[in-house]
Amino acid sequence: MIIRAHDDRFDVIVVGGGHAGCEAALAAARMGARTALLTMEEDKIAQMSCNPAIGGIAKGHLVKEIDALGGEMGRNTDKTGIQFRMLNTRNGPAVRSLRAQCDKKQYRLAMQATLRAQPGFTICRGTVDRIETVGGRVSGVVTGAGARLAAEAVILTTGTFLKGLIHVGLNHFPAGRAGEDAAEHLSDCMRDFGFAVGRLKTGTPPRLDRDTIDFSLLAPQPGDDPPTPFSFRTERIPMPQVCCHLTYTNAETHRIIQDNLDRSPMFTGVIEGTGPRYCPSIEDKVVRFADKSRHQIFIEPEGLDTNEFYPNGISTSLPVDVQAAFLKTIPGLESARMLRPGYAVEYDYFPPRQLHPTMETKLVEGLFHAGQINGTSGYEEAAAQGLMAGINAVLKIRGEAPCVLDRSDAYIGVLIDDLITKDAREPYRMFTSRAEYRLLLRQDNADLRLTDTGHRLGLIPEGLYRRFCEKRDAISRERERFRKTRPRLTPEFLARAEALGLESLGAAITLEGLLRRPELDYEAVIGLAAVNGHPDADVREQVEIQAKYEGYIHRQSHDVDNFKRLESRRIPPDFDYTSVKGFSREVLEKLQSVRPHSLGQASRIEGVTPAAISLLQVALERSRRSAA
Repeated sequence: MIIRAHDDRFDVIVVGGGHAGCEAALAAARMGARTALLTMEEDKIAQMSCNPAIGGIAKGHLVKEIDALGGEMGRNTDKTGIQFRMLNTRNGPAVRSLRAQCDKKQYRLAMQATLRAQPGFTICRGTVDRIETVGGRVSGVVTGAGARLAAEAVILTTGTFLKGLIHVGLNHFPAGRAGEDAAEHLSDCMRDFGFAVGRLKTGTPPRLDRDTIDFSLLAPQPGDDPPTPFSFRTERIPMPQVCCHLTYTNAETHRIIQDNLDRSPMFTGVIEGTGPRYCPSIEDKVVRFADKSRHQIFIEPEGLDTNEFYPNGISTSLPVDVQAAFLKTIPGLESARMLRPGYAVEYDYFPPRQLHPTMETKLVEGLFHAGQINGTSGYEEAAAQGLMAGINAVLKIRGEAPCVLDRSDAYIGVLIDDLITKDAREPYRMFTSRAEYRLLLRQDNADLRLTDTGHRLGLIPEGLYRRFCEKRDAISRERERFRKTRPRLTPEFLARAEALGLESLGAAITLEGLLRRPELDYEAVIGLAAVNGHPDADVREQVEIQAKYEGYIHRQSHDVDNFKRLESRRIPPDFDYTSVKGFSREVLEKLQSVRPHSLGQASRIEGVTPAAISLLQVALERSRRSAA
């Protein structure tokens, strides 16, 4: 048998040009690896296939963390964002999240320009039919055209393209998204390696013509002025800012949908994959929440130079005529013309329990998965996984220790730990409620938590790192000033304090003590004490948050110490769980399926009881003593 030589050689090959693929490829190339991005259509790289928005509750945290580590999503959003809104501003800083509406076309073009300008990076056009291995380790890929590309690491970020099937009513056809071919052969190759394969689905709403929407009947939803950027590097937002709008479905909308459920692929069993619980289609919402008389629809522009508008909240796979009929019942959309109908897409994914915390697969060394291939939903979750896969692929090639963020380090750590530990059967979406240490993992301190790591990896340039260090030092100095400075209790000071309703101000009160009072913020304290404030708004924000929440932060830090102790108890990859007496059948099956890397991870597996963890802890200690 004659084996044809490889057509080209790379250190890292990234398969797929979505949000996970872009971050993976940039991270690998920026760390010095010769990197190729293999994609079906070069001009669709970084396409925002669904809503052209980045961030939102908890998702904004992920974007801030990506930026702090040296990723690109935050900066690209700042370049192309046309509306920025800080969400949850009435709540504490732990759950505040930034969201931005982007110009869909400009987001794609800006990311493509960044990729093309990156040294050591190549874009290749094509699909992957097969992964090649030598001795259980990845050696390259074979494209649909028969080209063989060699690599020491391969990262699959295939999105919704693996055996993708689009549904509009009871009609369906193979496609990864509207107008693009599905990848038909890679799933079969993965099955041959022994990977478990599942089926999921997602969907998108119809796109509407701006000129046919009656905005006078919609409620305006303006953005923040001035807008807050995602990236710690961004100094200003360059794009013009626009207004979004709000409307609602009603009883007549719901009646039309109910009357046509027999034509819905989701309710007739045509769609087999599980859809996202937290972003359901409008027909799913009408059935599941039958007691609700209406559902919100956010009318959002897809860009500054396009007539396409995105009605966020009415994702659907109903037939085109039904979509047109229910649109006519919605205030402001009675005459709206569909530019493109909504649809559902069904696709293969690989349950992520088959991954190490590095995003490397357990079955094939050097093969990494990131994005919707792991059962996640959302651009932000995909980008975070792609960044970590790109980082760890390069570290693997170098023979260096991997970069693994745990649940106390970052939302990225929560995301990956949830994926590899919990047996999710539906698309995963990040929420602040998933993070038990969320007071420590705020979006405002993402740079303080992660920039050192990004710099160590070579993803944060020296000049930027110096600026970060200056900011961190400034926060420390300002906190120390507030701890030590006691305002003079002059008559003028006491009069100002009385006007603010402040009582019990003794001679020992400090600026920090004042700042801890719920009725005072940073600006109020410096005005009351008649002292100068720090010129940097980010410094002022950190001083205020750290002072007001110091007690809570201290308690949560104590919880993290306990968590770290469990995480440090490593479990050998080949540990024999059958040797532990007392495990139930369920516990044994769960531990053998997930094969947790630590006692902490084992404790988070659904169905693994505290009693089982105690048994495992004793067995690990016995095994350690025997080995010694």
